[in-house]
Amino acid sequence: MHILYLHQYFVTRSGIGGTRSYEFARRMVAEGHRVTMVTAADPRVPWRGLLSRRHEINGIEVVEVRGGYTDYVGGTARGYVSRALAFASFAVTSSIAVLSLPRPDVVFATSTPLTIGLPGVVASRWHRRSMVFEVRDLWPEAPIQLGALRNPLFRWAARRLESFIYARSKHVVALSPGMRDGVVAAGVPEDRVTVIPNASDLDLFYPERDGADFRQRLGLDGKFVCTYFGAMGEANDLIPVLQAAKLLQERGEDDIAVVLHGNGKRRADLERWVRDNDLSNVVFSTQVPDKDAVASLVAASDVGMTIYKNVPVLYTCSPNKLFDTFAAGRPAIVNTPGWLQSLVEDNEAGVYAPPDDPEALAECMTYLRDHPDVVERYGRNARALAEREFDRTLLAHRLIAVLDEATR
Repeated sequence: MHILYLHQYFVTRSGIGGTRSYEFARRMVAEGHRVTMVTAADPRVPWRGLLSRRHEINGIEVVEVRGGYTDYVGGTARGYVSRALAFASFAVTSSIAVLSLPRPDVVFATSTPLTIGLPGVVASRWHRRSMVFEVRDLWPEAPIQLGALRNPLFRWAARRLESFIYARSKHVVALSPGMRDGVVAAGVPEDRVTVIPNASDLDLFYPERDGADFRQRLGLDGKFVCTYFGAMGEANDLIPVLQAAKLLQERGEDDIAVVLHGNGKRRADLERWVRDNDLSNVVFSTQVPDKDAVASLVAASDVGMTIYKNVPVLYTCSPNKLFDTFAAGRPAIVNTPGWLQSLVEDNEAGVYAPPDDPEALAECMTYLRDHPDVVERYGRNARALAEREFDRTLLAHRLIAVLDEATR
């Protein structure tokens, strides 16, 4: 099967960001399938050519096109207008690029942004092949609820685009039960939607990994370390985490450290908040070079935190950071009700703190610190959950089956 895979933010383990497309694509190749990946050009590589350039990574045929950007986390630091223009630019250039590619057996377009569906539709029509569309976030509902899409005309146009793409997709892949429900509510029949969540990197994140170097480097020896790693954008409201740290400091809980790792639009504001409140128990980790280094940071932690802004659409998220926390054998603290709360509570793999409740979050941290036996048990359960339900190879096979069915 020849799969034309469209993803603006394609990165390998040597980059920063989610590697879902890379991991799935290399497993497709290992199963004997041909994969052509269309993505935005890596700005670190000098450009040659007019519209696109081609190379191979682990058997994946990669076609990079001008327009857009590949750094999803860094992109959250951009303004809304800049991001929208980048999305539009990539949609145009990739739509042109797919016309000259060999005919695939199936087209697979993965969001975000929603506009990735446009080159998907173009490729599907031009090559006369079915398209499968993957929903990683509920767009346009997410930017609407976050206040990024306020203009009524733009909202109308975005919803029309959503309906247009869904109607031209033979099947839709959703990354969580909540996303599936959102897709069905938008008019897609339930039997045309399959849930394939984000996966755990079981070989990079594992309980026995040594994080001593990171602990020493960040001055964390002797501390109970609660770490957030990921984007620091509008969707990730980390102020309650800092407020919880302030409560702990005021109470003299000096052996609990909060580590924040990542980049995004809100990082400078968060650093300013820490300085203004003279917090000594919050550490901002500098950006590390690749995902392997992130795994070492998580190994240096006692607990991983998955934090989102208190907005209903974000309750549907399927965050890499949580599944990698599970893989590392670390308990998770989550603040989103619904699926993520059920995952940690039903499997005893972590604890839930209600959103916008720094007092509850501080209590979760102190409870876990005071109960090392619980931390150990939750960590074992987390790893078992990752192996049982979020193994990347298992989920890749599920996706391959969906794509194969779409060719019939």
